[in-house]
Amino acid sequence: MKRLSFAALFLALVAIIASSCSPKQGVTQDINKAAVKGNWVLTDIKYEGIPDKAKVTVFDEADAKCFIGSQWVLPDNYAMGSYTLSSTENGCNPVTQKIAWSLTKQGGVTMFGFKKLYSGDKAKNVTEGYRVQVTGAGSIMTWRANVNFENTNAAIIYTLQRR
Repeated sequence: MKRLSFAALFLALVAIIASSCSPKQGVTQDINKAAVKGNWVLTDIKYEGIPDKAKVTVFDEADAKCFIGSQWVLPDNYAMGSYTLSSTENGCNPVTQKIAWSLTKQGGVTMFGFKKLYSGDKAKNVTEGYRVQVTGAGSIMTWRANVNFENTNAAIIYTLQRR
């Protein structure tokens, strides 16, 4: 009887540990290209250390709030893609921008990077681009961009929904 109780207790402990280590639904623990590629809609932008009413230009394109509702196409074909801003509210201008995108690991952190491509540009010749940390990818992808705002460390958190 003592052996049976010990075995049952041991199995219960193993079950608890196994369930606590399982990945959360809809989030990929190992963020790779397969988890990121696809069509996305940027649904929300939050600031840490930046006032909500602040005008913050991101990706040298537009105010961060203009990106809400933007469509991001990240196909697996040579990492070419695009984003489209469609909002005309609050001075936002619609634009479609071709990009070359990639994922890299930096110190165990997955970084999403992209370069803007204009007519005639080849990605290998474009030296400037943008990088954000990918903190989650699945049905929802989250990016974190650490920035300097008025000489203090701050962050912009982007939330994208898979279409």
